[in-house]
Amino acid sequence: MFRTIKLIVAYDGASYVGWQRQDNGKSIQAYVEEAIERIEGQHVGLTSAGRTDAGVHAIGQVVSVQMHSEIGTAALVRALNASLPRDIRILQAQEATSDFNARRTVKSKHYQYRIIIGDSISPFEYRYAWHVTQNLDCSAMLAAGALLEGEHDFAAFQAAHSSVKTTLRRILRLEISRCSLGDRTIDPFPVVDGSLVTIDVEGTGFLRHMVRIIVGTLVDIGTGRRPPESIKHIIQNRDRSEAGPTAPARGLFLVRVNY
Repeated sequence: MFRTIKLIVAYDGASYVGWQRQDNGKSIQAYVEEAIERIEGQHVGLTSAGRTDAGVHAIGQVVSVQMHSEIGTAALVRALNASLPRDIRILQAQEATSDFNARRTVKSKHYQYRIIIGDSISPFEYRYAWHVTQNLDCSAMLAAGALLEGEHDFAAFQAAHSSVKTTLRRILRLEISRCSLGDRTIDPFPVVDGSLVTIDVEGTGFLRHMVRIIVGTLVDIGTGRRPPESIKHIIQNRDRSEAGPTAPARGLFLVRVNY
């Protein structure tokens, strides 16, 4: 008889082609499936809350899988982590109801994007943030972010050549915070002076590259290349070329999935 297991997965996406299996390289999904198959003794199929792109990280990816094995959840976590690469970790395993599906039952997803402002970036940070040398006006970025909250047609904020039934999406909150890196103590590791800006976006669903294009557009606004109110025109015109650049994948984290 099958059991449905809910897994919480964290990973450093820098070395992978993304979550989903692909023919052109290593994927996180492939490694997790193969680790489970060693326990099950047969092929398994995973369902994930979202398909993070190449280079994108996760703190709280959620996966559902059906298993025959009677292994306990704590032992399952230990067994999977023993065979997974060190940059992929199973944080938690829980028994779930038989109808639980990691994708279909999602209410919202929370992403965080990290930007480091300064002349240089620490070698301990460069894999996990976008390095921007210009100062950013976070007040202008916040004003623009407020215009993105709610339900809108985000056609201008999706990757080119995407195919979806609708580009309507709802952003529940968009928050921006800034702190000085110089205020942090990580002795004996070197700390490079500068600022860390985090952009937190929670929504009921996202288009491909949507968060990264939003971030790229907000950085344009923060550097004064465009005014905050330009967001209204970008949304209305539904033209990808009017939005900002796609921010690098390395600064993006899937933080939490809410059910």
